[in-house]
Amino acid sequence: MDTDQIRMTFVDFYRERGHQPLPGSTLVPPPGDPVLFTTSGMHPLTPYLEGRPHPQGPRLVNVQRCLRTTDLEEVGDSRHLTVFEMMGSWSLDDYSGPQSVRWGHELLCERFGLDPALLHVTVFGGDGLVGPDTESWRVWEELGVPVEPTREDNWWSSGATGPCGPDTEVFVWTGNGPPRGTPTTDDRWVEVWNHVLMRYRRRGDGQLESLERPSVDTGMGLERLAMVLQGRESVYETDLLEPWVSTVQGLWPVGSSLRLVCDHLRSAVVVVGDGVRPSSSGRGYVLRRLLRRVLTRLWRQDRSHTLSDLPETLIEVTLQHFGQPVEGQQVDARVVRRLLMDEQDRFDRLLRRGRSVVSRYRSRGELTERDLFELHDTHGLPRDLVLGVLSESEAEHESGREQLPGQDHRQGLGPA
Repeated sequence: MDTDQIRMTFVDFYRERGHQPLPGSTLVPPPGDPVLFTTSGMHPLTPYLEGRPHPQGPRLVNVQRCLRTTDLEEVGDSRHLTVFEMMGSWSLDDYSGPQSVRWGHELLCERFGLDPALLHVTVFGGDGLVGPDTESWRVWEELGVPVEPTREDNWWSSGATGPCGPDTEVFVWTGNGPPRGTPTTDDRWVEVWNHVLMRYRRRGDGQLESLERPSVDTGMGLERLAMVLQGRESVYETDLLEPWVSTVQGLWPVGSSLRLVCDHLRSAVVVVGDGVRPSSSGRGYVLRRLLRRVLTRLWRQDRSHTLSDLPETLIEVTLQHFGQPVEGQQVDARVVRRLLMDEQDRFDRLLRRGRSVVSRYRSRGELTERDLFELHDTHGLPRDLVLGVLSESEAEHESGREQLPGQDHRQGLGPA
């Protein structure tokens, strides 16, 4: 299946079981929401998971685009993306966890065609405050799927406070030969789905209270499932990411940074498509950071590389995939490309100005903690930018060689 077929199969399966489809929302939460971006499919549904009746009923399904900065350092491996899509189903005080588990097994094995022998699950084994999730455990064993109990790994929460509960996670074996070990002992088990039993609310004092209307919340990563179903070794080899990989490979010799460059540029396009613009704080800073991580890698070996090389057709395909522009916003490939170029020019000016500033400090010796503080507080040059880019650039300049941005060992991307 290609990714469009996977999305359709998931939504249709739950529609046949009485779930009402919800449109995916933008990455930008509504005013008053304290988070920068939508991080999971359940995030827009938090009030309903806490007990408010949903206007479309107790059974829901959707595909939601998400962005997580917590995984930023893992981007570039085979499984993590900054912007990804989460396929989700919800039972709002309707059917129970065991029913969700049975339907999940049916969807994976009968609709998606996964070999049941390649499945393994983890369940919440209890932690002294809450007992083990014996209901899910029993159903998985009845279905013939091996079970591994854990504690922290199978407790889901949306933050320090709010709805939470035990979960059961579904893994698929991707190694050669028969499955070995368990999900916690062999990373060739790839997590594809999570069924959360929203039974509790964590209060500000850390105590748990039972929800009057418990729910079931499931989330399955579209790109990871596509990787498994399409027999690929990474999400970057799926039909969804491959156009970015092949295009970037033909534009710039980025070597081992290929996946990161593809991910960050694609994510930046989606963020811009949802109305975010680069700035020195908040959502705009996340966007700026993504672009500067890309530029430091493009310029490591060739200062002439430019984001203007990126074809508008690739940007347009990405905007269309995510249903952008959203209503009321005039965003097309040309607008996005122009914004990327403007931010590139801004970063270039910062590097040129920053090099001379850092040079003055370096003339007195190695940079101290006080120097780094002053560079940030007085000159707007954050620590990571100085250590990761400008010091190396200055060393190249002193040796008489052509200026290069240098290696970005600490992912230096300041807010300036």
